[in-house]
Amino acid sequence: MNFKDRVVLVTGASRGIGRAIAQAFAQHGAKVAVHYHRDIGMAEKTMNVLPGGPHQLFCCDVSDPNEGQSLIEDILKKFGRLDVLVNNAGIFKAHPIQKVSYEQWLEDWQRTLATNLVGPANLIYWASQHMIKQGGGRIVNISSRGAFRGEPEAPAYGASKSGLNALSQSLAQALAPHNIFITVVAPGFVETEMARELLSGPDGEKIKRQSPLGRVARPEEVARTVLFLASEGSDYLTGAIVDVNGASYLRS
Repeated sequence: MNFKDRVVLVTGASRGIGRAIAQAFAQHGAKVAVHYHRDIGMAEKTMNVLPGGPHQLFCCDVSDPNEGQSLIEDILKKFGRLDVLVNNAGIFKAHPIQKVSYEQWLEDWQRTLATNLVGPANLIYWASQHMIKQGGGRIVNISSRGAFRGEPEAPAYGASKSGLNALSQSLAQALAPHNIFITVVAPGFVETEMARELLSGPDGEKIKRQSPLGRVARPEEVARTVLFLASEGSDYLTGAIVDVNGASYLRS
């Protein structure tokens, strides 16, 4: 896989899966636009592990439609093109219906959908306007196993990822004539900073045993899947949702 001179935007690239994805693209020659929201210190750590370049940090709240437009425009000003968009940024907020107030329920739904679904939709809109003129591009959206099996403690998260799957398949059909290919990666549990406390706690072994491999995914495994889907020769996978969950959840 060769991404030399290709420009790749990875949202939520300051840590975890996003950092691994940014690193994988950089290792294969890409110029990476490293997106972060608040934690510039972690984003700079991502920059420090990226070989090659030039790479660039970009700060943006993807839930804000105006900032999303500006993000794409700023990347085009810096690099002159955008070949791959990886929508990885997302939030998970527990809001069990039996326990939260209606005010909290509304807030968590609005923020989760704005970040996990509407934000990626807006970035795809602005990126695709450029990619159509450019002659093509690739978009990989990071969904979740929770889109299929349900998230009883965080229903907005499950709904947002289900919506992201449907959005991806709808736009895969709409944009294929323009040589723009859209795919989805749906991980289960991944060994990231955010999951470390849960995985090292009393439920950690139970979570690992959900997979017959007896472990959770490594960020690099998700990154390799994203890299393949964004590479030349994967065109006919457009619209596909690829599970990376170690057979912890199987769907037909």
